[in-house]
Amino acid sequence: MTVARSLAVFALAAVAEIGGAWLVWQGVRENKGAWWIGAGVIALGMYGFVATLQPDAHFGRILAAYGGVFVAGSLAWGMVIDGFRPDRWDVIGALVCLAGVVVIMYAPRS
Repeated sequence: MTVARSLAVFALAAVAEIGGAWLVWQGVRENKGAWWIGAGVIALGMYGFVATLQPDAHFGRILAAYGGVFVAGSLAWGMVIDGFRPDRWDVIGALVCLAGVVVIMYAPRS
């Protein structure tokens, strides 16, 4: 159950951080205004809180592993929200990053 909880927290953190960054991007780069930027800042703050819900107690490990989730999640967000089509190198890179997440977070430790 701990791995399932950890994966759910990573997914929620990804939505908060990537969504927050996207909202700020929309507010600034697409001229959608201060409301979008403010919503993005709030979502980014929520990401900071959500990351603390990971069952592992080590900040460095959580953030390092989340980096891989962020890479893959950003590509997925771009595909779903912006119509981005990753090439094979994007996909291979994301898979390498996710493999790193598995090693960092879920490798057996003594």
